[in-house]
Amino acid sequence: MQPSLNGSNKIGIVGMGLIGGSLGLDLQSLGYEVFGITNKEKTAIRAKERGLAQVVSTDLGILSNCSVIILALPISQLIEPSHELINALPKQAVITDVGSVKAPVEQNWQHIHSRFIPSHPMAGTAQSGIEAGQKHLFSGRPWVTTVSNNTDKKGLKVINELALAIGSQWITSDAKTHDEAVALISHLPLFTSAALLKTVGENKNNSLLSLAKSLASSGFADTTRVGGGNPNLGVDIATHNTKALLSTLHDYQNAINRLEDLILSNQWHELQKELEKVHEIRPEFL
Repeated sequence: MQPSLNGSNKIGIVGMGLIGGSLGLDLQSLGYEVFGITNKEKTAIRAKERGLAQVVSTDLGILSNCSVIILALPISQLIEPSHELINALPKQAVITDVGSVKAPVEQNWQHIHSRFIPSHPMAGTAQSGIEAGQKHLFSGRPWVTTVSNNTDKKGLKVINELALAIGSQWITSDAKTHDEAVALISHLPLFTSAALLKTVGENKNNSLLSLAKSLASSGFADTTRVGGGNPNLGVDIATHNTKALLSTLHDYQNAINRLEDLILSNQWHELQKELEKVHEIRPEFL
């Protein structure tokens, strides 16, 4: 069922990569008219060929009649949006974003647009770019919105209805807690899996490395998916969620050191207890 957007069914999406393209596919299936923005003409052509939106352009002017606009942009571009983008956003439209860092985005946008609703759909793959968009990416996945005393209540309701309509699980939080939580369960895994890939990929024993590549299976693929994703995303996360990320990396290093100490000192019973603990913890996060 298509949620009401104050009498309009027009939604703008700025950025047609994995998240923006996937949103475009799902929203069209609900009956919305989607207007997509890309930064290059050849990308706009490909987005139209893939059916990511009914209208795709590099011209921000196509957003003028949209009631909702979703900013599916890199974190750095959300924190420092271009003047062209700001000027193209209708004052009465509800604006939201999909960035994985919320505090600096929320802080800046409260002075830019009165109907900005910070949000973060928790979904992804290792793919990026115009070819990455896929249907049902958000089904059953969390959609987090950060709220404050200044949040536009009607705008929040609109984003809530859209998130639920595409099958997401609605969650609200304050921005600081959100950023600390995603540092634990999203940003830390990105950097730990990147470190794993670096450790394996830079091994100097060519015959060993060749065999390792042949043996790598689903476990290795699952463990390294986020670390092998978009490098620009990793830099953006480290730049704009630095404090929370460093705190979680410190805790992770302590956990690694603890396991290393148990192995070095042949404390197999204690190691067993540690592994039993994590065995019990994992289902709580799935």
